[in-house]
Amino acid sequence: MTPATSLFTPVEADLRILAENLKQLVGNRHPILYAAAEHLFGAGGKRIRPAIVLLISRASILDQDITLRHRRLAEITEMIHTASLVHDDVVDESNVRRGVPTVHSLFGNRIAVLAGDFLFAQSSWYLANLDNLEVVKLLSEVIMDLAAGEIQQGLNRFDSSLSTESYLKKSYYKTASLMANSSKAAGLLSEVSPETAEHLYNYGRHLGLAFQIVDDILDFTSSTDTLGKPAGSDLKSGNLTAPVLFALKEKPYLEVLIEREFAQEGDLEQALVLIQDSQGIQRARELAAHHAKLAAEHIATLPPSDSQQALINIADYVLSRLY
Repeated sequence: MTPATSLFTPVEADLRILAENLKQLVGNRHPILYAAAEHLFGAGGKRIRPAIVLLISRASILDQDITLRHRRLAEITEMIHTASLVHDDVVDESNVRRGVPTVHSLFGNRIAVLAGDFLFAQSSWYLANLDNLEVVKLLSEVIMDLAAGEIQQGLNRFDSSLSTESYLKKSYYKTASLMANSSKAAGLLSEVSPETAEHLYNYGRHLGLAFQIVDDILDFTSSTDTLGKPAGSDLKSGNLTAPVLFALKEKPYLEVLIEREFAQEGDLEQALVLIQDSQGIQRARELAAHHAKLAAEHIATLPPSDSQQALINIADYVLSRLY
C-alpha cells in the first residue's frame, strides 16, 4: 500500500510550511491550549485534508504560485478537522487516537472541550480574514454539519432500522462536508468557473464518503494496533455503519443483539461473527469503490498536471487502505 504522504509530492514543501504555521496560529498566550495544540498538530496525522486543499489550489492555477489565502485555507481546514477530533474523542470517551493519548485523557474533559472550542473560534476568525464571503459561507456550513453529524450519530445509537441513506447523510456531515466544501473553497480562491467549482465540491464529497466507508470497514477488519483504537469499537458503542447495515439484511438475529445493546455476555462477539459471515463487508467495499470512482471522474475534469494526478491517486489510495 502506498503511504499517504508519498501522494503529496507536489505539495510537500507547502505541507512543511503548514506544519510550522499551525502551531503559530494557535499562539502561546494560553499555555495549556498551546500545549494541547502542539500535542495535536504533532500527533503525526496524515494531513490529507489540507493536502487536498493545497493540491486543488495548485491544480486550479497552473501558471502561477498559490497565494497566501490558499495556504491559510489549508490551515483553517486542518484546524476545523482537529477541533472536531478533540470533541469527538470527548463524546466517544476515546483515550487513544492515532496511537497517541487524546487531549482529554492528558488534560481532562474541561480543557479538551475548551481546546476544541478555541480551535473552532480561531479558525472562524482566520476564515473571516480571508475576506471572501462565499468561502466563509462554505466553511461555516462545515462547522454546523460536524455538530449535526455528531448529534445524528448520538440519536441513532443501536437503531437497527437505520437506512443506508441516513448513514450516508451522517457520513457526509461528519467527514465529507469538510472535504467537499474546502475543495470548492480552494477553487473559488483560484477564481475557477462555477461549473468547475461544482466538480471540485463533488470530488471532495465522494472522496469523503469513500474515506468514511473505508474507515467503517477497517473497524471490522483491522487490528487494534493498526487502527490506534480497539477494533469493533463503533459497533460496541451502537454506531451502526455500512458493513452492519448490509449484514442486517442477511442476518435477522443481528437485530436482536443490537436492539438489546449487547447486554448479555458474548453478544458483541456473536454479532462480529455474524457480520464476518455475511456479505456486509464486501457490499460496503463496493459502495466505497463506487464513491471513489465518482470522485476520480469529477477531478478528471481539471487540466492534467502533477497535482491533478495526485488528486486522482488519492481516490485510489482511499480504497487501497482496505488491502
